[in-house]
Amino acid sequence: MNTVHFLTMKPFCRLLIYHRKPGFFGLSSSKWGCSFSKNVTSCDRTRTFCGHQSGILGAQCVGEHLHKPFCRQYTSWGNSRTFLEKCYGGISRNANSFGVKALPHIRNKSSRTETGVNDKNPEGVYVRGGIDVKPLIDKIDDEENVYTESKDYKVRENDDVDNDGSVSSPNEDKPASDRVVAKETEKEAWKVLGNAIVTYCGSPVGTMAANDPTDTLPLNYDQVFIRDFIPSALAFLLKGEKEIVKNFLLHNLQLQSWEKTVDCFCPGEGLMPASFKVVTTPQDGKEEERLDADFGESAIGRVAPVDSGLWWIILLRAYGKITGDVSLQERVDVKTGIKLIMNLCLADGFDMFPTLLVTDGSCMIDRRMGIHGHPLEIQSLFHSALRCSREMLSTDEGSKNLVSVISNRLSALSFHIREYYYVDLKKINEIYRYKTEEYSTDAKNKFNIYPEQIPQWLVDWIPEEGGYLIGNLQPAHMDFRFFALGNLWSIISSLSTPRQNQSILKLIEAKWDDLVGSMPLKICFPALEYDDWRIITGSDPKNTPWSYHNGGSWPTLLWQFTLACIKMGRTDLAWKAVNLAEKRLPAENWPEYYDTRNGKFIGKQSRLYQTWTVSGYLTSKLLLENPDKASLLFWEEDYDLLNICVCALSKSGRKKCSRDAAKSHILV
Repeated sequence: MNTVHFLTMKPFCRLLIYHRKPGFFGLSSSKWGCSFSKNVTSCDRTRTFCGHQSGILGAQCVGEHLHKPFCRQYTSWGNSRTFLEKCYGGISRNANSFGVKALPHIRNKSSRTETGVNDKNPEGVYVRGGIDVKPLIDKIDDEENVYTESKDYKVRENDDVDNDGSVSSPNEDKPASDRVVAKETEKEAWKVLGNAIVTYCGSPVGTMAANDPTDTLPLNYDQVFIRDFIPSALAFLLKGEKEIVKNFLLHNLQLQSWEKTVDCFCPGEGLMPASFKVVTTPQDGKEEERLDADFGESAIGRVAPVDSGLWWIILLRAYGKITGDVSLQERVDVKTGIKLIMNLCLADGFDMFPTLLVTDGSCMIDRRMGIHGHPLEIQSLFHSALRCSREMLSTDEGSKNLVSVISNRLSALSFHIREYYYVDLKKINEIYRYKTEEYSTDAKNKFNIYPEQIPQWLVDWIPEEGGYLIGNLQPAHMDFRFFALGNLWSIISSLSTPRQNQSILKLIEAKWDDLVGSMPLKICFPALEYDDWRIITGSDPKNTPWSYHNGGSWPTLLWQFTLACIKMGRTDLAWKAVNLAEKRLPAENWPEYYDTRNGKFIGKQSRLYQTWTVSGYLTSKLLLENPDKASLLFWEEDYDLLNICVCALSKSGRKKCSRDAAKSHILV
C-alpha cells in the first residue's frame, strides 16, 4: 500500500487588492488592520488580531482543542474587485492506491498532522515523495467576476441589461406583462439569494438554508447544508460566478477529514458533513471565527448524511463541466477526497445487492419515513457519484484499479435498478401473479414478494401508459410509493433506460394533478395515513399526511424536474411547472414546502425565504434559457457499461445479460 502524507505548514494569508471601488469589500481601509507574521495571520476590522494556525484536510489547529479551518470576516461579498486569499496549513491524508478497501480509522488526532516548523516557504504544501500540491484556496483573478452592484441582485457587466436593470429572458412567448413580472421575480430571487450568502475570511463559502428575518428560532436553518447548496451552486455557475462554488468544495473537503465521534464511535473517514456554520468565539478579548461542522451528531435523530459526499462529487464534476476548469478535480487532495468517499461506499459488507444499504433519514428525507434499506434517492445519487468519479479519475494512473471496481459496480447497479425497481401496469400485473417461496437460482420472484403487498391505491392510480421506479426494494418488501427526487435523478444520470425515462415523464404528465397540483413537486406520493403514519413515522407531528416529507410539495425539486425534461426533450412540461411556481413563490415569500394533497397551503412549519426554493427556481430558468449548458449536467446511456454486466444468473451458471435488451429500449 502506498501512503501519501501531507504535512501541516505554517499558515499564510495574502491580501490581494484590485481597486475598482475604494475600501476593502466596500469598507474604508482605515477600519481594517492586517498584519502578517511568521506564525499568525491577522484580519480584523478594529486592528485587533484574529489569528490562528489552521490545518487542511484533517489538520488540527495548533494549541487549540477545536478545529479552526481558515479565518472569516463578515463582509458584503462582491462590493469591490478585492479577494482575500484564505489562510492555509497542511493536510494529512492516507491514500489507498487501490481505492476499495476501507481505510483504517485514525483515532489519534496528533497522528494525523505533522507541523512543518522548519519550513521556510509558507506558500507551499509539502507532500512526502516530492509531489507538489496547490494551496487550498487559489487566487481568483478573473476579469469576468466584476459586479456593478454590491449585495443584492448582481448584474454582470457583459450581460444584456434592460432599462429596468434586469437581464433579458429568451422566453418571449409570454405576454409583455407576464415577461415583466418574470423579470422582476428573477431580480427579487437573486436579491434573496445574495442575502443568504455566507462569507468566511472575506470570501463566499455557501448559502444558509433559510434567511427569514422574522424567524426568531432558526435551529440549524442558518447553516450551510451540502444538499441545500447544490441548486445555489448551479445558479452561480450558470451565471459565470465560480468563486463561491470553488470555496465551498474546498472547505468541505477540509472538513471531511475531521475526526467524527458519536458516543465514542468514529464513523468512516470519508464522511462529508451534513452542514457547517461560522462560529465566533471570544478569545483573549478578541473575536475569533471558525467553521463548525455537523456530521449528524447534532442532527435531530442523529441521522448520518449519506448523500452529502455523493452531492459533493456531483457538484465537483458540474464545476469542471460548466467552467471548463478541470484543474480543481486534478489536484491530489481533491482526488484523495473522491477516493475516500468511494472507499466508504464500496467497502465490503454483508450485502447481496449492489445498492447502498442505509438507515432511515439519510438523505433529503431526513426524518423517519420508512425509507431504510435501499431507497431509490440514495441509489440514484450513488449511481451519479460513481459515474462522476469514474470520469474524473479515468486519467489518473494510480486509480486504474478503483476505476475498474467502479465500472463493475455501475454495471451491477444499473441492471439491478432497471430490472427490479421499474414498474408499470404490465409489471404490476406480473407481480400480481407471482408464485412465492421459490428456491432456485432462476426464480422469477427473486425477492419473494407477496402479491398482497400491491396496494389498492396503486391499482387504481397507475396509468395505461407510463411507469416509474419504486421507492425501495428489500427481501419480501417493495415500497410502491413514487419518490420524485430518485425518479428524476435516475433520468438525469441514465440509471434507468431511455424507454423508462420516457415512461416516468409520461406518468408525471398523466398524474399532473397528483404529483404537481398547485405547486411543483410532490416529494413522494401518496402520503402515509392512519395506521401507516402512526407505525412507520412513529406519529411524527411534522410529517403528518400531506405535509413536509410525507407527501408535501417542495419547490426546490423544480430544477431537477427541469433538467430531466430538457434531457428528454419535454421542455413544455418544465415551462409549465416553472410558470406555475413563478406565480406563487415570490408572493408567498419563497416557502420551504407546501401542504395538502395538491399543494395549496404553505407548510404549517415551512420556513420562508428558503434558499434552495429560490435557487431551484433560478436554476430552472437558467437551464431552460441555456439548454447547451444543461446538457453538461446530465449523462447519456453508457454502452460500455451495458456490455460488461455480469450479474444475471441462469441454470447453466450464466446467461446472456439483459443489458442487450436495454439497448432496444432507445426511443428515436
